[in-house]
Amino acid sequence: MADTYAPGELDAARAEAQRLTSRILELREAYYENDAAIASDQEYDGLMHRLEEIEHLFPELQGQDSPTQTVGGRAQTLFDPVVHAERMLSLDNVFSIPEFLAWAARVERDSARSVHYLCELKIDGLAINLRFENGVLVTAATRGDGVVGEDVTENIAYVPGIPKRLAGTGHPPLVEVRGEVFFPVEAFRELNAGQAASGERIFANPRNAASGSLRQKAEGKNQAQLALMHARLSRLRMLVHGLGAWQNPPVASQSEMYELLAGWGLPTSTHYRVVHEATDAAGFIDHYGEHRASVEHEIDGIVVKVDELALHQELGATSRAPRWAIAYKYPPEEVNTKLLDIVVSVGRTGRATPFAVMEKVRVSGSEVRQATLHNQDVVKAKGVLIGDTVVLRKAGDVIPEVLGPVVELRDGTEREFVMPTNCPECGTPLAPAKEGDVDLRCPNARSCPAQVRGRVEHIGSRGALDIEALGEVSAAALTQPTVPAEPPLPTEAGLFGLTIDDLLPIGVVVRDAETGLPKEDEDGSLRMRTPFRRNPSAAEKKQGLTGPQPSSSALTLLAEIERAKSSPLWRLLVALSIRHVGPVAARALGNYFGSLDAIRSASREQLAEVEGVGGVIADALIDWFDVDWHRDIVDQWERDGVQFSTPGHPGPGAAAAAGGVLAGLTVVATGSLEGFTREEAQEAILAAGGKSASSVSKKTDFVAAGPGAGSKLAKAEALGLRIIDAEGFRKLLAEGPAAFEDAPAPEPEESPAE
Repeated sequence: MADTYAPGELDAARAEAQRLTSRILELREAYYENDAAIASDQEYDGLMHRLEEIEHLFPELQGQDSPTQTVGGRAQTLFDPVVHAERMLSLDNVFSIPEFLAWAARVERDSARSVHYLCELKIDGLAINLRFENGVLVTAATRGDGVVGEDVTENIAYVPGIPKRLAGTGHPPLVEVRGEVFFPVEAFRELNAGQAASGERIFANPRNAASGSLRQKAEGKNQAQLALMHARLSRLRMLVHGLGAWQNPPVASQSEMYELLAGWGLPTSTHYRVVHEATDAAGFIDHYGEHRASVEHEIDGIVVKVDELALHQELGATSRAPRWAIAYKYPPEEVNTKLLDIVVSVGRTGRATPFAVMEKVRVSGSEVRQATLHNQDVVKAKGVLIGDTVVLRKAGDVIPEVLGPVVELRDGTEREFVMPTNCPECGTPLAPAKEGDVDLRCPNARSCPAQVRGRVEHIGSRGALDIEALGEVSAAALTQPTVPAEPPLPTEAGLFGLTIDDLLPIGVVVRDAETGLPKEDEDGSLRMRTPFRRNPSAAEKKQGLTGPQPSSSALTLLAEIERAKSSPLWRLLVALSIRHVGPVAARALGNYFGSLDAIRSASREQLAEVEGVGGVIADALIDWFDVDWHRDIVDQWERDGVQFSTPGHPGPGAAAAAGGVLAGLTVVATGSLEGFTREEAQEAILAAGGKSASSVSKKTDFVAAGPGAGSKLAKAEALGLRIIDAEGFRKLLAEGPAAFEDAPAPEPEESPAE
């Protein structure tokens, strides 16, 4: 298309693509790293659709780091990483029967022969991958980013119905079985009832509960806590819904595969049906749309797959989803409730977001009393007044969304919402970040208590430094205490210099869980909590201790902060709250540069060329370090002992300059390489002076391929590239390309796949 657009059109398209990419990355960061949905599924899907349109018109704008080329999820860091032998992809969605029939028509056109469809329920749970070797369960892993997941094998052992050894015979050397872990509806209700009775957090929906239950760590728990953890895991169930790695399965269809897996003792659903026409699949969709409540688990749609396995290979997949399957998403449930108030909350990035506070109501399986209204223009567009009866639904059956008012029920007492002109937390005038922005932000990023609180909480999160005892409550206590008047952390710069003397005096106001309003004691004074101190025990008093003593939370927090000073560089990068720099980009930057100083001194071009970074993230890094108080944070952390470098890392380009054995070579590591995780393989390539690439091209020098290499291996074979196994990879790292000079390179196929 390069010769079909008018002068200046490409520049406009590039600018729009950058804006879309920035927003999509922001939404992904909020959803996958912070468990926060700051936009509806419809807004996200619309942004992705528009970016795909632009990249179709201007292919030169589509980089390998584009959101259209990557899966939105990512592996977290609480558990050990597991590399899937085959990628775990997402599913494309349709939202109407005409859209579904259009998808089926494309499938039938591309298949050029009769197609059967397998229809099954889309379970609202957590995707899981079971790896069996010679019939024995070796690992159970979450999906993660589709390539690397989290090892939850220890916990999966407590989920009933999952065999440790397959029944029957004929088990392959390696097979990956994919499924969904979930809470049955009744078990979820019992779980939340127990949570409420013990004063614990109520889970918003079964999927969150399943994820939270399966991703618990046994370490540090006492016997009673372990018993509760195992009891919760025992309420979970799993159903198999697909295959990962399985070379030459002895069946021709997905439905036959289900029968075989059931014979091996794996739990398979009984709610599936194979049909011969797309219209019959539409009938299956309509039936369960009307009978969702009859199923023993929550569903958020129907998955329709091509039943013939041979067609799976022929139809292939995009970078994110298979072309032989589609998810039909049902319209979410809708209920009416009272809009009690609209309050404005300021988040970690300074965005001022109006929230609807409603009378508690149950919708799509969980109780809801708050929903984001995004910004003042959305409030106006929805036409809601405080005091209205409003229609509430869960967008995608997950995110609470106010649709609009029931105007007929107004009685004249309703009032309009007025967006505040000043930050409700620090009083700074709100303003758009740049001209044309709809969202208002508090520009006092340095010292706005809400933003500092959010950043401190983020530092302690699993995706950043994983500091135990630094969660929501501790972050609030450290940044917004009532006593003393000046909080210990006016910014996050002082976090690593905290002492026990800083913690002991802290007092925080107790607030009502429902209203958020401060509670008062009988004398009218504000009720206070002192989270970091306790009164001495009787034994301590006998020893002469009379004053306040550090609580276990205080001691744990300080010990964890000390440990975090030597965290890996990528975790420290995530902890700095640099826009768009999440764990994936941070790992890439840390592996390549080896130190924060090297990152700070790199040019935009040097940053952008790092695999997995790109121009948007490069700009964000440069912008962040241009701010003086950002640099003050880094300087203070370093003075307090934080190590912003990787011991032994040769630095960017240093390995090549020093004669690294892979200097000037590009290597792709794919599949499961024995002795290496994906990150370890990448780091080994970099340490030897080479470039670690994620995609195969004519410029690739070596492809290290293990089981599950998939399409990358096929492309390498087509291009005639040098392909090596795990043993060869170790030889390459030790001896360089000279170790393979005597072996002839494979000949490329006549029509290499590009």
